[in-house]
Amino acid sequence: MKKIHVGFLLSYDYDKLKLSIPPVYKASDKIFIAIDENLSTWSGNKFEIDESFFKWLDEFDTEKKIEIYRDNFYVPGLTGIQMDTRERHLLSLKMGIGNWLVQVDSDEYFLDFEKYVKSLRKYDCYLDNPKSHPVQISGYHIDVYKHLDDGILYVKNTCKVLLATNYPNYKLARQTRERIIYVDSYTLHESLSRSEAELEYKLKNWSHREDVNPVFLDKWKRANKDNYNEIKDVFYLNPKQWKDLGYVPFKTLEDITKYFEQRDDMKFSKFYLFKKNFGQWFKHLKIFKLTKKVEFEKYF
Repeated sequence: MKKIHVGFLLSYDYDKLKLSIPPVYKASDKIFIAIDENLSTWSGNKFEIDESFFKWLDEFDTEKKIEIYRDNFYVPGLTGIQMDTRERHLLSLKMGIGNWLVQVDSDEYFLDFEKYVKSLRKYDCYLDNPKSHPVQISGYHIDVYKHLDDGILYVKNTCKVLLATNYPNYKLARQTRERIIYVDSYTLHESLSRSEAELEYKLKNWSHREDVNPVFLDKWKRANKDNYNEIKDVFYLNPKQWKDLGYVPFKTLEDITKYFEQRDDMKFSKFYLFKKNFGQWFKHLKIFKLTKKVEFEKYF
């Protein structure tokens, strides 16, 4: 127990796992990949996996850390986000409570997973009785908005991403709504940075399909190197969550990673993280939760 177990969900964009698995491979103890046994998306649409992917996986897995977990993850009658939450819960049970359960999406690439693991190890005491002291260890996304011919557009404001938990009582995708511990760790997130056809397919099949704002795709199509400063409020759900875009004149993942590693303005200070973590500690004090419960129950 007390291992670093990393889980991935495999679907139509499985090829991106060739980029997201290598950064976590060395510092993880085991990696689990969840695949729907009928190759169905959360919309019930079918996808195919080229055999070359499994050949790559077998050749890459030199230490035999990777395990495939097949189950029925498409449930008619559930919404996309409900199936998302359910699959992550089942995957985490497979990964084993008592370990750090790190869930990474196929389009998330750690800048420094070894650093993130060192941060996790500071909180190993929470693995002794996880049900009584559930926590999530959050890093931050640097969101790649769009690939261009000579670079990328990215979202200037960094947002949290809930990556690891000791107890997977997920309420909404990776959110357990328990205490969050924020650490100085970053991932590149390629959620939207794909071809127009690939993006439209994703919008029809992912867990947020019912919630996408109607003007999002038009802004995404229009954005380029010359007008990105003029395009504002570009998030696919609540537009104002992503206010501004920036431009990076690099194309390869290696060059983009180096660029952001050198950019201090995309990172948070120790004092900022201290304030965030103190606020979470206070919010989840048992005495505080008991007081809120009493205040709630007096109305019933």
